[in-house]
Amino acid sequence: MIDLQSGGYVNMENNTRVNSQNLISWNKLKMFVDELPDIPKLYGYKVVGGKAVPTYLKIGMFQKNWKFHRDLPATPVFAYGTSKKKATVPGPTIEALNGVDTYIRWENNLPKKHILPWDPTIPTAIPRGQDGVPTVVHLHGGIDEPESDGHGHAWFTNGFKDRGARWSKKTYHYHNQQQPGNMWYHDHAMGLTRANLLAGLIGSYIIRQPQVEDALKLPSGDSFDKVMVVCDRDFYRNGSLFMNSTGNNPNIHPEWQPEYFGNVIVVNGKAWPYMVVQRRKYRFRIINTSNARFFRFYLSNGLSFIHIGSDSAYLDRPTLSKSTLVAPSEISDVIIDFSKSKSNSAVLANDAVYPFPSGDPVNDANSKVMKFIIKKQRVDDPAHIPKWLIKYPSPNLSTASRTRYISMYEYTSPSDEPTHLFINGLSFDAPVTEFAKVGSSEIWYVINLTEDNHPLHVHLGLFKVLEQTKLLDFDKFKDCMANKNNAERCNVHKHARGKKLDVTKHERGWKNVFKMWPGYATKIYVRFSYIHTNASYPFDATKDPGYVYHCHILDHEDNVMMRPFKLVN
Repeated sequence: MIDLQSGGYVNMENNTRVNSQNLISWNKLKMFVDELPDIPKLYGYKVVGGKAVPTYLKIGMFQKNWKFHRDLPATPVFAYGTSKKKATVPGPTIEALNGVDTYIRWENNLPKKHILPWDPTIPTAIPRGQDGVPTVVHLHGGIDEPESDGHGHAWFTNGFKDRGARWSKKTYHYHNQQQPGNMWYHDHAMGLTRANLLAGLIGSYIIRQPQVEDALKLPSGDSFDKVMVVCDRDFYRNGSLFMNSTGNNPNIHPEWQPEYFGNVIVVNGKAWPYMVVQRRKYRFRIINTSNARFFRFYLSNGLSFIHIGSDSAYLDRPTLSKSTLVAPSEISDVIIDFSKSKSNSAVLANDAVYPFPSGDPVNDANSKVMKFIIKKQRVDDPAHIPKWLIKYPSPNLSTASRTRYISMYEYTSPSDEPTHLFINGLSFDAPVTEFAKVGSSEIWYVINLTEDNHPLHVHLGLFKVLEQTKLLDFDKFKDCMANKNNAERCNVHKHARGKKLDVTKHERGWKNVFKMWPGYATKIYVRFSYIHTNASYPFDATKDPGYVYHCHILDHEDNVMMRPFKLVN
């Protein structure tokens, strides 16, 4: 439970206080001793008379104990599942079919008190009497009705006893009309996203379209097509999750910290697992569900990643890279061909500094992710890499209905410690300033005035990154923005004339998250319609509570680098 006056985790069994001095040393946990688990699977459809039809799922959130490592005591977590016994971290992978609706009743079965600290001094979902853990589920990458999008103020507690101001329905409707690809679901309660995800409320969601995908002959089947949910955590010696209970500005925010980083790297609910693989091609749908950690993945034996998708959409054609930088909430869909390995093992490694891009170098713990043990014998491999994947229409800039300027701000205390972050100088609860037309396309210039890289996520919309341009005379421009909060009046285009960063080949497709570099203006083409058809949405996108866009560093999103937007006809 939480002591709100002093912060910190209190062991519920013996009521003794646990502090950061009781963190388990990562080198007490041997790497690569637990096998990579297979994530349980739920189908978002059923087959009746040989035809796929919509189905109804009931998925709960439960507190239970979870073994992250062979030598670590069981950890209290929050987990998704159809029952407490079946609940897992991450939650079950939901497989849906393009064109077949899925209905999910998300049920909160969590206790009255959180297992982690939370800070009521930031804009936060606070139930009456502080009784209950607010939750609401967002399908990240989903193109669905506003009522089912997981708005931060649409939260609810156990048994729907208490509900946020924008709550409207118990059962969510996922239309699955969008292109095939990878998504993930996670909690999105206002001000509690970082704590609820850290506690375990994460899971993957795949839309398949066999009539399009089968012809590609990519690696398939449960053995060769794997979801990998990656995150970082720290643990107390008693197995409990660590979350710092003292803020960087404790007189302002007693608990909030600008970023959470853990030394223990967890994949599919296990710390530094291993996987035995054959000498053939495997598909890995890698989801970075960390609060703030960027991963730059590479393979210790020099094998390449063959990129076939990014976030929720396939690429036009496969691309190769030796490493791949994946921000919090990004999804990298890759193939690894182990038949080309000259060694019998390979470590999936990481060398991204933290915070990114100007933080500390990795250490011996967080530089390792998992290990592949490669069998010696050769095998037949029916999978292949096609020359082309799925080609979607390219952006037509002449059709953009308007241009917007989206500016990212960080505010600090007199000691130069972050206190909060805003988009366009506004808090989340300030009135909506962005109204986009259903079916329209827009040009956004995303202007990063901070020292951090912020992965920007747009709900509902997909976008393509057009260019990234360094801002010249940055301090002068930043001072002007601090005074006027208006990019056009501060002559942004006179400043955005510096070095251009290339968009990496595997990030030139349609995305719903992109890394906004500090001191750069990033030009994106945002589309509020399906990318693969000219069909209208099968739902009313103009209804309340609308949608949001935000930084997906969870600690930033919570305080409060997030803004609402509304669709209009």
